[in-house]
Amino acid sequence: MKPTLLLLVIMAILAGCQSTKDTGTAYFKVAGATEADTFVIALNNPATIAEARAIASGQQQLKVHVTGLVVDGAVPYNAPWSFHLHPASISFFEMSIEVCDAATTYVEEYLAEVGGAFLPGRRWCPWSSRVIAEID
Repeated sequence: MKPTLLLLVIMAILAGCQSTKDTGTAYFKVAGATEADTFVIALNNPATIAEARAIASGQQQLKVHVTGLVVDGAVPYNAPWSFHLHPASISFFEMSIEVCDAATTYVEEYLAEVGGAFLPGRRWCPWSSRVIAEID
């Protein structure tokens, strides 16, 4: 095999072996009020990823709660929930209004009502949420 062709084959193989950190998307486990309320978020904005890492490491201790727009639809990284947060909408807060606070299990149970009187604008801000770890 010619050296150039061999090099191209090796590069193609290595390109398929990228980690999530190389793809620009990072995943974080978020604790809720109970173990049953744990969920996972995906982030693709470098500044937001850095904030989440600071929260998980304990460097950030004020703006530690997660907020974002609820999207109806399951994603593999957030099983067993049939919804997820839109990655570009996710940010972190210290305090928020009560109208967007709800447990993960409650959001799941009343998902059909999200966007109306329940979680207006689809904005969810669980007060007990906290990024606890980055995951693969």
